Amino acid sequence: MREKLLALAALQKVDVEVAALKKNADAYPKDIGELEKQLAAARVAVDAERTRLEELEKQRLNLEQTISDDKDKVKKWETRLTEQRSTREYSALAREIDIAKKGQTTMAEEVVELGRQATIQREVVRAKNTEFNEKSKGLVEKIAALKEKLTAAEAAVSALDGSRANAASTVDGALLKRYDVIRKKRMPALVGLVAPGICKGCGMKLSAQLYNTLVASRGVDQCPACSRIVYAQEVLEAPATK
Repeated sequence: MREKLLALAALQKVDVEVAALKKNADAYPKDIGELEKQLAAARVAVDAERTRLEELEKQRLNLEQTISDDKDKVKKWETRLTEQRSTREYSALAREIDIAKKGQTTMAEEVVELGRQATIQREVVRAKNTEFNEKSKGLVEKIAALKEKLTAAEAAVSALDGSRANAASTVDGALLKRYDVIRKKRMPALVGLVAPGICKGCGMKLSAQLYNTLVASRGVDQCPACSRIVYAQEVLEAPATK
């Protein structure tokens, strides 16, 4: 019976390693996702400032085009002005020309202001871009490192899956079935009892008679409190009898 117990203990050791690796591996995708969100947010911040600069440039170009169109229009009006014979018509057209020129002056001032804002915004974009490059470098390195760890953990789990299959093949069939049912609910599923009969899984003090029986039989039983498979710990600690 001790050999069966040793085989099950060896299997559980593999399962504990697999569980620890999977626990770590399960955290990596979440961590990677958080870092990728930070990277995306930093990129969005840079894009927003760049869009603001593009909008300022677009407004400036539109105003410059409007001024150019108005100047062409005024030139035509000024040509027509010399052709006016009626004082009333001359005055009306001259007033339109004056209004248009004042509007051009106002728009020219707006062009200058937009140019000033664009210059400032260009510096903001440059600073944000530098900040993004520095931040993204660190984030990309962290993401790459986590992906390497995830790949390594997955490879280790895959390797241990092979070891588990080998270990499971040496365990008594009935005992393995019982163990697998318990380990899906709680780990470790196999725990030792220490004198005078305390379950190392849940800390419950069991009967001294059960402990003595397990020592004598070198077998297993079930903890009535946590349902784990229990054995007398000294059975595995002591050398096998010949």
